[in-house]
Amino acid sequence: MSPPMPDSRATGAAAAAPSGRMPSTLRKLLGESDRFVTAAELVTSRGLITEQSGKHLLRLARELAENPRIDALSITDNPGGNAMLSPDTVGTDLILRGQEVIIHLSCKDWNRNALQSRAWKLSSEGFHNVLALSGDYPIAGYEGVAAPVFDTDSVGLLRMLEDMNDGKVGVRRGGEPPERTRFFLGAVVTNHKRHEREVMPQYFKLRKKIQNGARFVINQVGYDARKDDELLRWMQAHGVSVPVIANVFVLTPGVARVFNAGRIPGVIVTDELLAVVEQHAASPDKGRAFFLDLAARQIVVARGLGFRGAYIGGHLSVGEYDDLLDRAAALERDDWRAMAREIRFACPDEFHYFEEDPETGLSSDVVSASYLESRRQRDTDLRVPLRYRFSRRVHAAVFGDDAPLHGAARALYGAVERGPRPIGKALHLAEHAGKASIFGCRDCGDCSLPEIAYLCPESQCVKNQRNGPCGGTRDGTCEVGDKQCIWALAYERLKKYGEEESMLEGPVVIKDNSLRGTSAWANAFLGRDHQAKQHEAQSSAEGTR
Repeated sequence: MSPPMPDSRATGAAAAAPSGRMPSTLRKLLGESDRFVTAAELVTSRGLITEQSGKHLLRLARELAENPRIDALSITDNPGGNAMLSPDTVGTDLILRGQEVIIHLSCKDWNRNALQSRAWKLSSEGFHNVLALSGDYPIAGYEGVAAPVFDTDSVGLLRMLEDMNDGKVGVRRGGEPPERTRFFLGAVVTNHKRHEREVMPQYFKLRKKIQNGARFVINQVGYDARKDDELLRWMQAHGVSVPVIANVFVLTPGVARVFNAGRIPGVIVTDELLAVVEQHAASPDKGRAFFLDLAARQIVVARGLGFRGAYIGGHLSVGEYDDLLDRAAALERDDWRAMAREIRFACPDEFHYFEEDPETGLSSDVVSASYLESRRQRDTDLRVPLRYRFSRRVHAAVFGDDAPLHGAARALYGAVERGPRPIGKALHLAEHAGKASIFGCRDCGDCSLPEIAYLCPESQCVKNQRNGPCGGTRDGTCEVGDKQCIWALAYERLKKYGEEESMLEGPVVIKDNSLRGTSAWANAFLGRDHQAKQHEAQSSAEGTR
């Protein structure tokens, strides 16, 4: 028999719950209870839901929805850059069964209008838990590789969804306020990174995500308890307080090899861990018991460290979910700190923000002495080029609000705007020629060079990330192509001037595409670019206080 249709689709998880359990939203579980939450990740299938793979996915989802030990099911959005079944196809069936669902929403396949439209659809259908992601770069598509969109990023998406929650998006003619959405927004952080220039921008971006609406966090897959401990300690030390759910991915030999080869952006399996995996893969069960036990220990360690739940991923059957949770329950009697010492598969020479606690092998509360000394000395691992030093001088002289030549430049461009069109065109051509040769400028008209240490996100970042790095780097290298991440480069450049800590402190950057092909200098001086809009919004906010 089909489950009863609730009075309103927007009630979502408030519908009748299976197995006699009382329904409770993820928001309440994380905010109003001390329950250690268990979420299971469902990777959607390719093709119709009526195909064999779709039927298997739906059957697994329904069986997990009947399991009172699973608090939420999290459904992916075209993971790995592949076209997959839309997550709400499966999710609709689940929310009508009273199951809490986390919908992944990524920016790689949708522009901001499509994301906004999709958000209204999701909210109307009862999906309120949204995990906001930039997304993996597409690796396949119909008749070749699909073109990525990345019209915004995870921070911009969070800002838009939070504005929808506040009723600031979709104002109707005549000023009638729109109905507010009720999204409970989540974000991902990837601190299992090797280099300081990767780790620290991840922390700064996490803070920015929370400032712009993220109310819970899931960390990326990793197998180093010290790095998991560090994340929580960094958040506490910097007043970043939201529930964090630990990512627990159950390995297989094949998946471990894929992770080790770097074929999944942002996910690390070190050579040391792979050697352990290969050893157990030779056992009669191909290491299945070991992998489940490793994941069970991760769950117990996560609870001991202070995570608010476990986010379980991997190719598991319903029985294996129960087996995993049974193993974790049995291990609760043991010393989680001893288990933590065994889950220490770090990269060689990996950066840590805190000193190691010699008694536990985890992080202490003492900031790394070598890190502090490198900041004091302004030591960088990468060379800071002369053109960056020159760009800083030009910005200080002309483009900064208090620059000595700012007023003259603004007056010049105001006169050009009012004058004959060929003059403005000639200035624009000269501007673009210079910027293209130095920075690889793509003439977007809404420039972010000053915010990313004079590195162009249009030409040098395949995802056009303007609010911090994505999580896809490996040893500082972009997930697409053999080049350093521009945000890692920006960190090094800013560190040379003692400014790296503030690199992501500004408002959210959302590019105005109507300015493409126009003069970014004119737009900056005449108040048309995103920075001018930010100044206007800030002045307006200060005026209402």
